[in-house]
Amino acid sequence: MVQSFEDVTALVRSLVEQIVDNPESVTVTGTDQENGELYVEISVDESDIGKVIGRQGRIIKAIRTLARAAASQEGFRVEVELA
Repeated sequence: MVQSFEDVTALVRSLVEQIVDNPESVTVTGTDQENGELYVEISVDESDIGKVIGRQGRIIKAIRTLARAAASQEGFRVEVELA
């Protein structure tokens, strides 16, 4: 399961780095919650926050959907938040 958590975290990092202007400032951390759920926190440069959110939140929703789809294939849940 730990490898799967790392895979989902890497997927989110890869997606976000492709969107932003400053990929070197992207930090994605995955934390295993007590209930077996993965909590992924995305941190980007202040100037890139709008790009990650997208119009009406479409980009962050798409990232969450892809992460949840990858996690469900491995049998766990994931929550993605932009910090």
